[in-house]
Amino acid sequence: MIDCLNAARYFIIRAYEDGIEAQMTNMKVQKLLYYSQSLHLALYNQPLFEEEIQAWRYGPVCPPAYRFYSEFEANQLPIPSKEFLLQIPVPKKELLEEVWEYFGGYHAYLLSDMTHVEFPWKKARKGLPPEASSTEPILLKDMKALGHQKLDVIERDNPAYEPVMSEVLKDALTSESSIRINKGEVRDWLNSLLD
Repeated sequence: MIDCLNAARYFIIRAYEDGIEAQMTNMKVQKLLYYSQSLHLALYNQPLFEEEIQAWRYGPVCPPAYRFYSEFEANQLPIPSKEFLLQIPVPKKELLEEVWEYFGGYHAYLLSDMTHVEFPWKKARKGLPPEASSTEPILLKDMKALGHQKLDVIERDNPAYEPVMSEVLKDALTSESSIRINKGEVRDWLNSLLD
């Protein structure tokens, strides 16, 4: 696991590198931490960082990271020193980079709106009105399920997805299969997936 603040610092540095530092607010960092945790859970079946994420009014929030940057409110966050990068293992940096590449260009309010329609945040809020405060934790298993959904969307949004899938389907339809499917095997296979 890594420190949630190091993950936050990674995103802030990337925003400066991409010239969108003015968009990097505490709210945006919180949503990027949420999606990082979700994707890491889906990929590795363990959290990226140990700090919990809660279902706050404007979406998911990691309280220690929020408090660390709270003095800046909705203003641009300052660029941190790059020394902390040495503390992040390469596989974790790669995951953070994937999150940045996919979600980093979104404005904080759009990210917040996205989280409001996704089931982990809604479920944790237990029917509270949108303006109500909450410190209910978002369950890891719910973030993991969301991570699987996001991975599927990210894969399908990749420009290589359609041409590769077209080739796979074309090969499957034109090849002579030596394996014949017997009556009932598809039903049995589908049932085994549902068990």
